[in-house]
Amino acid sequence: MSGAVNLIAVEQFMNAVAQSPGSSLLLDYDGTLAPFCLNRQQAFPYPGMSALLQEIVDHGRTRVVIITGRSAQEVIPLLAVHPRPEIWGCHGLERLRPDGTCERPRMEEPVLQALADADRWLRHQGLRNRAEFKTGAVAIHWRGLEEPAAAETRGQVLRGWFPIAQSAPMELLEFDGGIEMRMPGLDKGDAVRTILDEIGPEVPVAYLGDDLTDERAFLALGAAGLSVLVRPEWRTTAAALWIRPPEGLREFLTRWLQACRQGQHRAGTESSGPA
Repeated sequence: MSGAVNLIAVEQFMNAVAQSPGSSLLLDYDGTLAPFCLNRQQAFPYPGMSALLQEIVDHGRTRVVIITGRSAQEVIPLLAVHPRPEIWGCHGLERLRPDGTCERPRMEEPVLQALADADRWLRHQGLRNRAEFKTGAVAIHWRGLEEPAAAETRGQVLRGWFPIAQSAPMELLEFDGGIEMRMPGLDKGDAVRTILDEIGPEVPVAYLGDDLTDERAFLALGAAGLSVLVRPEWRTTAAALWIRPPEGLREFLTRWLQACRQGQHRAGTESSGPA
């Protein structure tokens, strides 16, 4: 965390977390909690992050929510937090609740047809090995390619998918290292707005993310909470704060855990009262 203003803002926010009986911690997964990994099934959190989140969950004062571009079920074994937190997958198209209930949108015939057409195009172009298929969407990843090859793949996919997306209509959503064709509607911003409606205006809430797709969440949160960009390098963002992973992220979560402990101690002191 850099800058006196940012440090003061964080301190004020953490004081609010300590003083409130409840708070909400919303986090992206890939690039935020976990470093990017070419093998998606090996993208485990940075060292110590799962343990910190586990302690925050165990204190019972914080609603932890993961909001990710992955399918929600993929995150469970990677995160290894019990009981598992609420997970919004597919950039907000899925909502997996802690009790295992999963909410998904109804996919109409034009959406199914567009996804089938996109799949056929991938097969024809020999790109299916770079595809990720999930609820209401298909994504192509080019992370790991040299910059010229990545740019060529991006252009190839845009040219091939644009007419398919237009005819459905579908949304083309670019993210760090790829692009996704997805059904329109819910996104990370909608997930944040839903959570804000559920928790009410007095609950301290923060959203941590790294990607361009997280900008929709930052904008949705606005002045209602603390938005945090988690990236090794700065970029233009709607977030109020920038921290570098993993050190800055570890510091932020440790400070959150300390605020939970302070709040628990304060509550215990107040409940005991004078003798």
